[in-house]
Amino acid sequence: MAPPRSSEYELVLLGATGYTGRYCAEHITSSLPTDLKWAVAGRSYERLSALVEDLKSINPDRAQPAIEVTKLSLDSVKTLALKTRLVLNTVGPYYRYSSPVVQACSETGTHYLDVTGETPWVYEMIQKHHDTAKANGAIIIPEIGLESTPSDLIAWTLATLIKDRLSVGTKEVVASVHEIKSQPSGGSLATATSILGHYSLGEFAKSSAPWALSPVPGPRSSSVVPLVTRLLGVRTVQHLGTLTTSIGAGPNVAIVQRTWGLLGGPKSIYGSNFQYHEYMRVKNSWAGAIIHGAIGLFFMAIIVPPIRWLIQMAAHNFYAPGQGASREDTANESFELRAVAEADQDSLKPRKAIAKFRYDGGIYQLTGIFLAEAAMVVLKDDALAETLGGGLLTPAMLGQPFIDRLRNAGITIECRLMPEQ
Repeated sequence: MAPPRSSEYELVLLGATGYTGRYCAEHITSSLPTDLKWAVAGRSYERLSALVEDLKSINPDRAQPAIEVTKLSLDSVKTLALKTRLVLNTVGPYYRYSSPVVQACSETGTHYLDVTGETPWVYEMIQKHHDTAKANGAIIIPEIGLESTPSDLIAWTLATLIKDRLSVGTKEVVASVHEIKSQPSGGSLATATSILGHYSLGEFAKSSAPWALSPVPGPRSSSVVPLVTRLLGVRTVQHLGTLTTSIGAGPNVAIVQRTWGLLGGPKSIYGSNFQYHEYMRVKNSWAGAIIHGAIGLFFMAIIVPPIRWLIQMAAHNFYAPGQGASREDTANESFELRAVAEADQDSLKPRKAIAKFRYDGGIYQLTGIFLAEAAMVVLKDDALAETLGGGLLTPAMLGQPFIDRLRNAGITIECRLMPEQ
């Protein structure tokens, strides 16, 4: 639990009128304690006022949030940060708008959570603000949305189970997006199609290198990825099926690797030979190879500025930033991540564990749940993040209290050890 601090608010939701921010505000209103002192923040008083009026219909008996109008300059967000114990930030693209917010929270000792998936930006924030945040006791956790909460929690849960039950580390976790039914929001599309115009290819390569986000060097163990997977992107794993390249795997792998490093690297529950790989499920190997190739061609094309501009225009016509699918369209959305972990045992048939993370409902609603429930862990519960004393941390640092709160919010998180073979 974060140490008490005399503040006007317990949390401020920045970007509350955006597509993801509104979902988060609705979950806070419907599900968090009614005595929570909070505020919604953004640039438009009129839009914030309209949001607060809408929230009254969800839970008319609770006190409604205060309204804070702010610019995204360092001075403005620092003034806002000093009013609260925690900032929830949904203002993206984060590389474009949110660097001052992280700096302000790091310097004022204000806790901070966001839902970015922008690995180069996260790398930049770690280099610039981790030490300051740690010195001031600020818990800063980026990527606590779909990137990278499910992946990080599943890997941590599996490694914890294997360590507790078998007293060994984990050699590898293979995760697979088993099912995803969703449409990207305008903000997600804007970020995906514009970030290459901000960071150079060299900066992308540096931040995306293996273990780049880890504070300690990664394991030197030889790769467990089959040669056919490295060439064609296809891998078959027992309990998961046929897998191929996942377009969202990069940010998740980087965050899981940072968790490994933050918890002690070779001395952590994960062990000295830990590897994490993430894919998506496909019907067969042919489909997997085609998808792998298509993803590669897409990234090659988007590097070229004129092609990137055309893609940006097409994405903007689909949904503009701040917009997304209707409530009716998201009613049948779902997300499921499955994973298999192999114990680091000197055996021809090492023990394995399997896990599942599933949510039925809107994916951006799920992101709002992640933010709100993570906030309650930081404010109210004892978590791993407390022992580290602050800094640029990861979703798994919220540990079992976070998992328990997510289960209570309707999310399925299962993990079990497989019988000996």
